[in-house]
Amino acid sequence: MSFSRTVQKPYRRILRFIGLRGLSIFISFIIALYLTIIIANMGGLVDRIKIMEISESVYDRLRGDPKFYHLTAEERDRLAQDMIQKEVKRLGLDKPFILRSFIYLKDALTLNLGRSFNLVSNSGSREVKIIILERLPPSILLFTSSQIIMFFSTLIAGLYLSRCYGSKLDKIFSLLAPLSSLPGWFYGIFLIILFASILKVLPYGGMIDVPPPKDTLSYTLSVLKHLVLPLLSILISGFFLSTYSIRTYLLIHSTEDYVDVARVKGLPPKIIERRYILRPALSPIITSLALGLIASWMGGIITERIFTWPGMGTLIYAAISTNDSPVIVGATTIYAVLLAITVFLLDIVYAIIDPRVR
Repeated sequence: MSFSRTVQKPYRRILRFIGLRGLSIFISFIIALYLTIIIANMGGLVDRIKIMEISESVYDRLRGDPKFYHLTAEERDRLAQDMIQKEVKRLGLDKPFILRSFIYLKDALTLNLGRSFNLVSNSGSREVKIIILERLPPSILLFTSSQIIMFFSTLIAGLYLSRCYGSKLDKIFSLLAPLSSLPGWFYGIFLIILFASILKVLPYGGMIDVPPPKDTLSYTLSVLKHLVLPLLSILISGFFLSTYSIRTYLLIHSTEDYVDVARVKGLPPKIIERRYILRPALSPIITSLALGLIASWMGGIITERIFTWPGMGTLIYAAISTNDSPVIVGATTIYAVLLAITVFLLDIVYAIIDPRVR
């Protein structure tokens, strides 16, 4: 009986930790989402701007439509006010903003993202879900691919540099690490000038040739050709610093007491590196990868604008420029959901890969 209770206690602690962690993340998610709604709507200012736009649109219609010419000024004004009130009521703008903010929160939590104010999808739809789903694949193709390539290339390079600490190559990477302080779009400008303007071997931007190729192979090759420059700019920006960081993590863990004990015991260097150095160092590395993958779904506003890449960054820029709060809240909701799930799963992954956490 006592043995079974002893075995159950760790599981109870783990379940209690997961439950409390999940609850705290959910509460943080709701607070962050509600603040986003308040900020995106400017405390109700965007809704008032929308009502003014509706009024202006209605009066322009009445002034420009010949079938309303016979109406007197008073009749036209009454008709305009009636049309404005109907449209305002249809959009739910007749309710106080504090009440609408909680309605927006409920809709966001149920992923009912509603309709945009101004933006439309390529198919002509105003559904925020459809607009976002159209822009997600290009962002995933560019930024998620770059994150995956960056992770594996920098992990391999970091492992190699940690083995040859103090070598010429290690010193070169240390010198080049500050280059990553410059954003990817900065390098993108020079890459466009070199490869598109001077050498004329790669396109200036866009995602596909115009007109688009009809067969699948030519279409794929066209996308890959347009992908080269933005992908290369992102990799140049982050490669050296990420490699230097991983190399530093591994060197720090290689000086731990348990590593010295393993060396004294005579364990092979490969086992020491894999089991006692790499595995404990994976926690911050995997955290960086996971958060980078989630952030990649939101694209990059400046990078996408420079390369005219039709991803989430371009969409968010357009939504901010036109005060399209439903699209802003919708994009933030998707990101917040993915981030909350990722953070929750990372806590579980830490206990699996790092015995010190257990």
